[in-house]
Amino acid sequence: MTTLRTGGQGVYDLSGKVAVVTGGSSGIGAAVARRLAEGGAKVVVGYNDGADRAAALVGALPGGEHLALRIPMEDSAAIRQAAGQVEALHGAAHILVNSAGVTAAVPHGDLDALDDETFDRIMRVNVRGPFATIRAFAPLLRKGGDSIIVNISSLSATTGLGSSVAYCASKAAVDTMGMSLARVLGPEIRVIGISPAAVATDFVPGRGRAGVEKQAAATPLKIVSEPDDVALAVMSAITHLRLSTGTTIMVDSGRHL
Repeated sequence: MTTLRTGGQGVYDLSGKVAVVTGGSSGIGAAVARRLAEGGAKVVVGYNDGADRAAALVGALPGGEHLALRIPMEDSAAIRQAAGQVEALHGAAHILVNSAGVTAAVPHGDLDALDDETFDRIMRVNVRGPFATIRAFAPLLRKGGDSIIVNISSLSATTGLGSSVAYCASKAAVDTMGMSLARVLGPEIRVIGISPAAVATDFVPGRGRAGVEKQAAATPLKIVSEPDDVALAVMSAITHLRLSTGTTIMVDSGRHL
């Protein structure tokens, strides 16, 4: 017999919650880590090559018991090892934010420039990596109970416009994967995607802030999206959208219109 829970659960308090953020050493991931720590969570800042950045961020976060931990998206065994370290330290987890990602600036019409290795690496990091991370941390999230996975997606998933065809395809896959996983991970775990348009980071090679501002100027709200804007959307998904799962929320200044 299924036990039903009632709604009206009130504010989701982050005090004492364990939050894991992949790609947490810079950009959107770092902004999310800061917001989670400010909310009282114990934050695991996942990184690949940014060990120094991750350590500096952990040292600057408010609160305590934060940790910098290597969680490389292309190495499933290392991801499982990282989950084991979190379990040994905390016993459970409550929040997983998949922010790690990669892209390459390849004109959509230049099919030959998008070689197999570039395409495969984008898919490994952006699709298989988040899945492997969810697979490794799902037992800890179930232990935490009332947990959530937030996948950082992209407006490129729905518009097909972005740094490369492979990147657009990878984010569409993440959105569909989120729907699939939301069905099987409930009721203990919610799955929500956050889908920004261009954000003022150095994520896309060669784009620069001027490129982000140009895109923002074409939106109804004409607001340049900063990493903290996306972090606030992540926090909203965690703390207030308690009945949302299997959905992706656009945070794009209306660029999709």
